Amino acid sequence: MTYSRRRARESALQILYGLDWAADDIAFAIDDYWSKFAGEKPDNYEVLRRHCSELVQGVVAHRNELDSRIQAIAQHWKLDRMSAVDRNLLRLAAFELLHLGDEVPKNVAINEAVEIAKKYGNEDSSAFVNGILDRLAHGRAPTSADAAAERAKAQRLASGDKHGRKARDKRPAKAASTPDAPATAAKPAP
Repeated sequence: MTYSRRRARESALQILYGLDWAADDIAFAIDDYWSKFAGEKPDNYEVLRRHCSELVQGVVAHRNELDSRIQAIAQHWKLDRMSAVDRNLLRLAAFELLHLGDEVPKNVAINEAVEIAKKYGNEDSSAFVNGILDRLAHGRAPTSADAAAERAKAQRLASGDKHGRKARDKRPAKAASTPDAPATAAKPAP
């Protein structure tokens, strides 16, 4: 497989997801993730790893600022109530929007985050991520329609799904050794 920025973003999301559950050393988390490829490294492994590491380190270094900016836009949503995938994907894309604007066009950063949300998030993730990032990228304050949509999502998630289960990340966890799945073994779910 060839290097792609999306693959680096997906890898960064997986590492950030793991760091969200366990307060590991960043360098250790990155090395641990990439150690899974000891036998079969993807094409352009070094470039992929370097870009992924830059994203992870950037998000961690600016996490308080990113969280503050996301929280200001995400009315009715506290970061700790968002799914771990959505929260970390928003941080990752917000970092690209706010700190890598010369390298990554706004529409590309948003579209990439939406596509990754479709792959790893729940059924509402892509629309939620798109709305938050669009407002962040264009400096728009949330509108009453945005607030109503976020309240509706919050109510759906709080009430549980059609089977009476509390809604969480609905996609089944993939094996942590694949490069396409967030690491889930770091901390057990409550």
